[in-house]
Parts: sequence; structure tokens; C-alpha cells
Amino acid sequence: MELETMRPNPVWDADSYEDAVDTFEALADDIVVKVWGGDWCKDCRSQLPDFGAALDAAGVENVEHYPVEKADDGSKTGPNVEEYGIELIPTVIVEDADTGEELARFVEEENAPIAVYLAEQLE
Repeated sequence: MELETMRPNPVWDADSYEDAVDTFEALADDIVVKVWGGDWCKDCRSQLPDFGAALDAAGVENVEHYPVEKADDGSKTGPNVEEYGIELIPTVIVEDADTGEELARFVEEENAPIAVYLAEQLE
């Protein structure tokens, strides 16, 4: 299942994020990007389209979507939520494509755009 919110923002400016795009482009064949989000979630709707555009600009194709729902108690439910300790969305994890080792993690309220935050961890 695809997250609508991961559709690339058509007005996103790759030139403004050249360093982040370059970092992802250099790693494109060696990483898996796992995205937990919900099309109902305002943070996901505001943050994920730009991240989708960044991945698109960098040529990253190995992207897995994990749609999340909110339970009555506010906890998140969905694929691999427990295995990866997902409590807030969006959460994005970058893994090594060969080993599955977690290389970087973005969780909802970081103070930088998703692509920038993750690229800094990956450099």
C-alpha cells in the first residue's frame, strides 16, 4: 500500500537542498528507506511530500511504505510498528540494503526537513 502523502511535492526545489539530494543520490543503490506515516496525519501531510520529492530527485527507488492508524488510546498500529518501536509519525528509517543495519532515523518533530536531517546522519 502506498502512502498518498509520499507523492512528491511538485513545487519542491531540489536546488535548495543540493547537499541532501547529493547524499541520498550517492547512497541510492545501497539503502532501503522505510516510511511510517498516515494520510490522515497533518505532520505527515506537511512533511512527507517534500521528502518524497527529495528521494525522487536523488533517484532513490528502494522505498517501503508502512501506513499507520491511530488506536483509541492514541498508540500507533500498523505493519512493523512494534518491531521498529514506532510511536510518532512520520518516522523514517534508512537501512543498509545488504545488512539491514539501521543507518539513520527521523522521528516526527526534528528541527530540520526529513531529507536534510537524515542526510546529516548519513554523511
